[in-house]
Amino acid sequence: MQRVPITSVDTIAELLAARTDDDHTGLVAGAASWTWAEVVAQSAARASLLAELRSPGPFHVATLLDNVPEHVLWLGAAAMAGAVLVGGNPTHRGADLARDLAHTECQLLVTDRAHLLLVDGLDLGPALGTVTPGNPRVLVVDGATYGTVLAPHEGAGRPEPGADGGEDALGYLIFTSGTSGAPKACRCTQGRLARVGVIVAQMFAITPDDVCYVSMPLFHSNALMAGLAPALAGGATVALPTGGRFSASGFLPDVRRHGVTYFNYVGKPLSYVLATPERPDDADNPLVRVFGNEGAEDDVVRFGERFGCVVVDSYGSTEGGATVQRTPDTPRGALGRAPEGTMVVDPDSGRECPPARFDAHGCLLNAEEAIGELVSAGGAAGFEGYWHNDDAERARLRNGWYWTGDLAYRDDQGFFYFAGRADDWLRVDGENFAAAPVARMVERHPDVVLAAVYAVPDPVVGDQVMAALQLRPGAEFDAPAFAAFVSAQPDLGTKWTPRFVRVCTALPVTATSKVLVRALRAERWNCTDPVWWRPGRAPGTAYQRLVAEDVADLEESVARR
Repeated sequence: MQRVPITSVDTIAELLAARTDDDHTGLVAGAASWTWAEVVAQSAARASLLAELRSPGPFHVATLLDNVPEHVLWLGAAAMAGAVLVGGNPTHRGADLARDLAHTECQLLVTDRAHLLLVDGLDLGPALGTVTPGNPRVLVVDGATYGTVLAPHEGAGRPEPGADGGEDALGYLIFTSGTSGAPKACRCTQGRLARVGVIVAQMFAITPDDVCYVSMPLFHSNALMAGLAPALAGGATVALPTGGRFSASGFLPDVRRHGVTYFNYVGKPLSYVLATPERPDDADNPLVRVFGNEGAEDDVVRFGERFGCVVVDSYGSTEGGATVQRTPDTPRGALGRAPEGTMVVDPDSGRECPPARFDAHGCLLNAEEAIGELVSAGGAAGFEGYWHNDDAERARLRNGWYWTGDLAYRDDQGFFYFAGRADDWLRVDGENFAAAPVARMVERHPDVVLAAVYAVPDPVVGDQVMAALQLRPGAEFDAPAFAAFVSAQPDLGTKWTPRFVRVCTALPVTATSKVLVRALRAERWNCTDPVWWRPGRAPGTAYQRLVAEDVADLEESVARR
């Protein structure tokens, strides 16, 4: 019986092997549960089926599922069989989804009836072919024949040691979020995921007494590296969300129902949960530790206070080339400190940017010289590359350094600040500044759940600032009050005041709750959402509703420019 955390291991398959006789609860979903020993046995059955179905070519298996038990079991199966697991993103549609699976040369697709509709009739590449009824390369886990296909493999023993190919064998192709461009398939070896799982389990002291709530999509790196792998390494219980997907309203009931002690997140889930009605007993729950990245600073604080837990928010990428960790002395607005060799570099000159300077209110004074790209001199060793994308790899690896594609600045104490993606740069009236500090400022408004700030073309020259807001339920946009709030912020830059404000029922986000700024930027003011704007250029000009005539005039002006 193995009920202890694991401190050293080479592969995910070895982590699973260590749980072969573990009768501690390993997986719960709704009212159903499995011991770790049962999880290993069920994964082994599916690994046996995989070996039978393997065809020539790359041994790549795609999953197109929510966070349901079968998804966890097939992740285990792929690791045991030495297959490369490709997580299909169910928020992609049509040609985009077909491109993902064809590009990664998948020879088998594991899905369910609901997601089968997304690929029906699509050509998924030479190995998978067109998805039609009866396609033998498509396994439908809730289909009529699935049990029959799997039955001969029940009771199969674990594959022989080494069947996984070892720690250097490719184990996963994980698509990046695609917030600023087409998603890229990031390579992740068996060894890398296992090491990350052990490290995170040690960081948060995850043991068999813990229950880890894995509600972020299992096709994404956050769920694998900050959720599933640490739970496996620590021997903790994995709890899946009701209905297979994260729900803000269902979060606290799930936490209480399963006795959740640890929760991982990426993007804006904290904001969504905080937007639910507050109750006096919110802190009456078992949650102790929360770990994630890209949470708004105020949300990190409010979430910990409201639910009685400790929230650790950090910076990291799917590629694994750079990390920044928050420390207890991290100042307001900062990400934290980073390992030796992490720099902010001017991408044109290749020189390190000078430290940021702030006024008495915390406003960045030297944005143009202080903001550059976040770079890690040692990050190239951790980056394992992209699948068949040499151009993207070259963009990441230059001069022996790992370039994140993210803007940042650093103060004279060594604290890093996130400034946005590489294209989140604005130039207003000759002044350059980044979008992220403006968005952080806007998100302080008590009615704002999420905010995105981006550049739209100025009819004369340069850019103008546009903000898209998602308000808390029941709130209405009050233009004069919003203008007064923005102007009252002590760290407001002279050119930061949004000229356009779009109020959305819900901001467009990826499956990992990251705002799709590129979609907002492309639409500008051409949308069905209400948009307010300041016709005059002076910051004190009152906001008014943008009407069809205004849109036509703006489009004509931009076209003339």
